[in-house]
Amino acid sequence: MANAASGMAVDNECKIKFLELKSKRTHRFITFKIDEKLQQITVDKIGNPGQTYDDFTASLPEKECRYAVYDFDFVTEENCQKSKIFFIAWSPDTSRVRNKMLYASSKDRFRRELDGIQCEVQATDASEIGIDNIRESTLDCICFVVCIIGCVDLNYDFLLGYLINS
Repeated sequence: MANAASGMAVDNECKIKFLELKSKRTHRFITFKIDEKLQQITVDKIGNPGQTYDDFTASLPEKECRYAVYDFDFVTEENCQKSKIFFIAWSPDTSRVRNKMLYASSKDRFRRELDGIQCEVQATDASEIGIDNIRESTLDCICFVVCIIGCVDLNYDFLLGYLINS
């Protein structure tokens, strides 16, 4: 089914490959592109589990937009091995305006198709997807969840204020 805002459908392979990444951990990352001729979002590249974050960032084109998911492994302060699935909207400053608009108008619906995304990053240059920013985003995701769980007994206004000011 096509996206009403941009006319973009989501190829079924996108969902299948994402489920493989999420459930079976058979991929480290997946990049997706909009195929304007087919009017749909398709799988662009797939990274095997042994590939690094540098391999992932190198797979992103310098002058074209992409969506991506990345399975980020990390160790908590309590020395626990964890993983977070990131959704990355790559929209470099050097890409065409039409391309940026097309990706921006399709992003929310596409992201909703990928059930299980835990963190999101919007990036316009390489510095915004640097490994340090991803680690910081991981901490932000953890803090957000802890806040929601910890704020169950607190009033809604406090929680809303926290979210707005964060």
